[in-house]
Amino acid sequence: MARPPKERRVEYLPVVTAFKPAGLPKAALEEVVLTVEELEAVRLKDLEELDQEECAAKMRISRPTFQRILGMARAKIADALINGKGLRIEGGNYHLAAGRFQCQACFASFDLSFPSGRPVAKLVCPHCEHPHPRRVEDGAGPGRRFRGRHGRRGPG
Repeated sequence: MARPPKERRVEYLPVVTAFKPAGLPKAALEEVVLTVEELEAVRLKDLEELDQEECAAKMRISRPTFQRILGMARAKIADALINGKGLRIEGGNYHLAAGRFQCQACFASFDLSFPSGRPVAKLVCPHCEHPHPRRVEDGAGPGRRFRGRHGRRGPG
C-alpha cells in the first residue's frame, strides 16, 4: 500500500481563484484545475525567483517532489493558455504556514497560526472581518527581493 502524500506547506492563498479567456462564455469553457500547492510552486520559482532547493525547503518537501509539482503546474497553465481553457485554483494537500498578516481595509497587523492538517478556506481580519488579509514579510515584501545596488543581480 502506498504511503499517503505529505502535506505541502503553503504561504499564500490566492484572492482570485478563477481565470477565463476574454470573449468566451464561462458555460462553454473547459476548465483546468490548479491545486493550491501547484500555485505555490509557481509563485516561489517563477515570481519569487528562488532556486529549487530553496523552494522545496520553504514547502518542506524534497527537491524531486518540488520539481514534479512545478512541472504539473506549468503543464496545466500552458494547456489553459494555449487551448483557451479556464483556469480554476482549488483543493490540494496543503497546510497554510503561520505568519504575519495585514488587513487591506483597516491596515491592522496580526499574527495567525494554522493547525496542521486543516486547510483554511477563508482568511479574515480579526479586527474588522474584512476578507483576504495580505501576508507581510520582513524586508522588501512579497514578490520582491533586494538585489543590491541599482536593483541588478550579481556583481557590477
